[in-house]
Amino acid sequence: MNSNDILLIEDNPGDARLIKEALQAGGVAVSNIHHVVDGAQAMEFLQRDGEFNDAPEPGLVLLDLNLPKMDGRTVLTKMKTDPVLQEIPVIILTTSFAGVDVEYCYKNGANAFMTKAANFDDLMESLNIFRKFWLSIVQLPHGRLIH
Repeated sequence: MNSNDILLIEDNPGDARLIKEALQAGGVAVSNIHHVVDGAQAMEFLQRDGEFNDAPEPGLVLLDLNLPKMDGRTVLTKMKTDPVLQEIPVIILTTSFAGVDVEYCYKNGANAFMTKAANFDDLMESLNIFRKFWLSIVQLPHGRLIH
């Protein structure tokens, strides 16, 4: 399945705005970035439940770990144990530096783990590197190349 859509699961409005700006600076259309603010909404979006019954299947998920209602670890585990969702690449984008979080995420199917930089310039630089790599170079399963 081809999808140019990105699902951003982020509860911090400032971080969400910066992430969207960095992606858009690289040519990702704003209409292709879908944003939800908690883990429960994320699962509804991914499973096309409730208000998200017409949601597209994202080609890539950017997942914060520290979310209200359902944390990112639970979202990751649910995605990677669901036969329909398990092939969607999941990039963890969080403030955590904890080794236990890194290990948990990789053991449970995360495709990458990125710690958010503490200042604006460093965050934008790391997001630009992310964008160039994941959205321009990497070939994803089932033609999920995002441009």
